[in-house]
Amino acid sequence: MEPTNVNDPEYYHKVVDCQHACPAHTPVPEYIRLIAAEKYTEAYMINWESNVFPGVLGRTCDRPCEPACRRGRVEEEPVAICRLKRVAADFKGEVKALMPKAPQQKNGQKIAVIGGGPAALTVCRDLAPLGYEIHLYDEQSKGGGMMRSQIPSFRLPAEVLDEEVNYILDMGIDAHFNTYVSSLQQILDKSYDAVFVGTGAPRGKDLKDLPGRQEGAANIHIGIEWLASVAFEHTHKIGKKVIVLGGGNTAMDCCRTSRRLGGEDVKVIVRSPFSEMKASPWEIEDALHEDIPILDNHVPKQFVIKDGKLAGMLFEKVKAVYDDQGKRTLVSTGEADVFYEADDVLVAIGQENSFPWIEASCGINFNKWGVPELKEPIFQSSNEKVFFGGDASLGPKNVITAVAQGHQAAISIHLFCQGKPLTERPAPGTNLVSTKMGIHEWSYENDVATDIRYIVPQADKALTLKDRKKEVELGFDVKTAFKEAQRCLNCDVQTVFTASKCIECDACMDICPTNCITFTHNGEESELRTRLFVPAKNLSQDLLVSPTLATGKVMVKDEDVCLHCGLCAERCPTAAWDMQQFFYNVTKAYQ
Repeated sequence: MEPTNVNDPEYYHKVVDCQHACPAHTPVPEYIRLIAAEKYTEAYMINWESNVFPGVLGRTCDRPCEPACRRGRVEEEPVAICRLKRVAADFKGEVKALMPKAPQQKNGQKIAVIGGGPAALTVCRDLAPLGYEIHLYDEQSKGGGMMRSQIPSFRLPAEVLDEEVNYILDMGIDAHFNTYVSSLQQILDKSYDAVFVGTGAPRGKDLKDLPGRQEGAANIHIGIEWLASVAFEHTHKIGKKVIVLGGGNTAMDCCRTSRRLGGEDVKVIVRSPFSEMKASPWEIEDALHEDIPILDNHVPKQFVIKDGKLAGMLFEKVKAVYDDQGKRTLVSTGEADVFYEADDVLVAIGQENSFPWIEASCGINFNKWGVPELKEPIFQSSNEKVFFGGDASLGPKNVITAVAQGHQAAISIHLFCQGKPLTERPAPGTNLVSTKMGIHEWSYENDVATDIRYIVPQADKALTLKDRKKEVELGFDVKTAFKEAQRCLNCDVQTVFTASKCIECDACMDICPTNCITFTHNGEESELRTRLFVPAKNLSQDLLVSPTLATGKVMVKDEDVCLHCGLCAERCPTAAWDMQQFFYNVTKAYQ
């Protein structure tokens, strides 16, 4: 193998697994260390730079960072990264003065932003400090988009959302709420320099062809529409017997909300096996904790109508069969169909894009799935003035992905308005600094804590099920947050190797607790991985390979299982190893 190019910022970025997995590339270990130091305001601002909504995401994020967490691979459960983000939001001080300001003198260019969700608000946040006059259009009465209409208050209190939305609106955004845009052409005719579309995926999938659907329509509801109706207090109750169809996070929100609106017998019924449900494991766990059974391998066959009213649903029982390529087929078990009573049914089987307000005259091309034809990270449509982001761009994802796309779309809009090529993206900001304070002392806490993951406390179920606005999770207190923060392995403090200083004494190899260092002869990667002291089986993480040493061997380190404990650097007699903190910041439009 060729020596690893550690000058490529993406190499060390990939080693910081949690940050690399985050769509917005939030510097996770950095803010966790700040929390441990009780610097909550600084930790909040580190988050705000990247993910824009720390208080929201600290409660509702899909947490792609946590499955990637090195702690989970090496020992046990990952660090509670998401809930530590909430700690920064809960205990921060005054932050508004620390945020970038929009200049009084505008730059003479106007941007229309359609939609008030996370992607749209991110675009506003990034472009306002550059002096753009921004007009935001949204049909809701407040900003937030799907964060307000589809995430229940018992998971995300309105005051938390209002606070973080207003940080952006207070930058001088010209907000037009209660305004439904019925024509993109009319927006384009207003001579905006660019238009951003962040209208989400507002259409819930239905079961229109299922027998009984039309006859029982009064008691069959589309999940996302029903959640919005509850959020805006148009709906206050539901029947005692409720069936929720679907296995995603929306289905979990529907069933838990139903329990709070009068549902006594609430069931989630899903086609797939339980292990393949799309909902996050913690969302499923919370639903089960609230006594909501989940019935898997049931395919809906019919809405049963009695005396002109919905009486329940009929299901076929199936099992999953997989072919040689792992493709799943649901096959009938041959058992009799099953009937479940229901006063109401909530259909939460997916969402789709919907753009009836975009005329053909706008010149925007859509693919066969009704999604605009775009390229990442540009997010420019076939009409060069129109950009997309969030669920409206590449289909339904989650809040953090919408934020990441908003950042990239804002860069594209800024480049476009400046007449520059959209492919010339600004490079990320990086820094690599030694943490050495003495011969064997570091400026970070490098002891590997043995604590297991701490549990986030919840309010009494007897109270939360009576009040749909009472938040279930209470968040970590300061002492528990410190203990959880100490579980972080500081993956951004890199093990930097200087080959010219190495005398090949093997001291680092001997002391490494995970046996991730090997001195051996070079070879092809696939073969070299098998010859390491412990074979490096995770091909998704790179090897650190040194230039050829004096003996003709190379030093190879498996980045996958390194604890970043610093023992190699403490043991090395020649300082060939050093622990250097790596900071990676994705450039924003305003930076």
